[in-house]
Amino acid sequence: MTSNNEPSTPLTDAPEFQTSQSKLLQHDSALIVAQSVSLTLGSDSLLIVDERSMRKSDRRCCGLLGKSKETGVTHAIALYNVLDAELTPAGLTITYAKHSGSNDVSVTALQYPIDEGEKSTVEAWVASLLNLAYGNALRYKRLKVLVNPFGGKGAASHLYQTYAAPVFAAAHCQVDLQETTHSGHATEIAEKIDINAYDAIICCSGDGLPYEVFNGLGKKPNAGEALAKVAVAMVPCGSGNAMAWNLLGTESISIAALSIVKAVQAPLDLMSITQGNTRTLSFLSQSFGIVAESDLGTDNIRWMGAHRFTYGFLVRLFQRTVYPCDLAVKVVMDDKEMIKDHYATYANSDPRGRNPEGTAGQSTGLPELQYGTVLDELPKDWEVIPAETIGNFYAGNMAIMSKDTSFFPASLPNDGLMDIVTIDGTISRLTSIKMMTEIPEGRFFGMPDVGIRKALAYRLVPREKEGYISVDGETIPFEAFQVEIHKGLGTVLSKSGHLYETEGPK
Repeated sequence: MTSNNEPSTPLTDAPEFQTSQSKLLQHDSALIVAQSVSLTLGSDSLLIVDERSMRKSDRRCCGLLGKSKETGVTHAIALYNVLDAELTPAGLTITYAKHSGSNDVSVTALQYPIDEGEKSTVEAWVASLLNLAYGNALRYKRLKVLVNPFGGKGAASHLYQTYAAPVFAAAHCQVDLQETTHSGHATEIAEKIDINAYDAIICCSGDGLPYEVFNGLGKKPNAGEALAKVAVAMVPCGSGNAMAWNLLGTESISIAALSIVKAVQAPLDLMSITQGNTRTLSFLSQSFGIVAESDLGTDNIRWMGAHRFTYGFLVRLFQRTVYPCDLAVKVVMDDKEMIKDHYATYANSDPRGRNPEGTAGQSTGLPELQYGTVLDELPKDWEVIPAETIGNFYAGNMAIMSKDTSFFPASLPNDGLMDIVTIDGTISRLTSIKMMTEIPEGRFFGMPDVGIRKALAYRLVPREKEGYISVDGETIPFEAFQVEIHKGLGTVLSKSGHLYETEGPK
């Protein structure tokens, strides 16, 4: 069987996959086991045809679905769902994730007896199956799993053990599990972690633990190398679960675990935030105004899950709509058609994967700030944005902020630009509500009252003494702050390895 360090065949969308797949289909794509069971590798699935008697006593495998009087049992397993295959003294075992509902998978195994003389043929076939099943994804990933026991309404540990752990075990991932005990604990763990011991840090939580992990890696003396070498991913156990939605396309714990097993390492832009003399990293978003109020001001109703954001928005919409500040932005583009063209060009380009072996000694620390800090004089080439009557300021580095909320549809993982949305607080309440309803439909981007810019940096200074500023869903002091983006500084596990799991701007 192939080593987990050996290059694998790319996924089906890549030309290399199609060439390799064509050769495979011409040579030894089918395997006959148990005398009358054929296992055939297709372009995207493993097809199993069992011609044996359907009497229960004659069956040598489990989990087959469907029955045909003439052709026996036919069962197709998506190659993406294949977790492992191995030849042992007991025979050939194929383990896969079987859909057990519309939003869940469970581990299932098929087993067939193998004659001694067939072993070399079966081993070669197994190697081909795993190459196709994993593509560019690293097999047998070494995972540092962090569980926030207070996540998932206090059930995160149980949810992980029930739905995610079996998938990781079946895929032979090496798992080092640790529960966090206090706020900032994940930062402490990541700061001290041996970056050569793990391929990824998995956060069983909401977006709070990934925020801590990125900042912990950023505190290491070799922060640049650490952030490039160790990927970060999420098993969704929180309220928003934005990281899981963007990179894995789901909030299902078991499906997220499967996606992590099959995901590839990909670079992610990170943002530096300065306040006073402090510098922190952000991977997701920063908000000021009604969105920040709706997020941080609803901690007391976390039991509502993602619905608390909608409730908080509506309550505040009828109480207050204007949040004055001073705002300056290093704008790169502010024309929506130009932004669409930028997205399309990136989407049609070749993915730029992350090679973990090429990151050693990449940097001794975080990159230098190109625009200084919030304490420095404002750069003269920045655009001053009128914000006396701003209602919502939202800067994002990912598209989806929570389920069905693609607030930044033009956001890209590795283009070196952040997306900034500004909305005037004097627009009618009816228009504000319509904006919220248009987000799930994908029409928010094109609304005339929605200002959208792609930028390299910005500075925001609140004019009032009290309020909320949200960074990746976490609160920071209510005072002036400055943000700039660093292209490809971080690393994540991504289902596509290229784009977020949502449609682009319409």
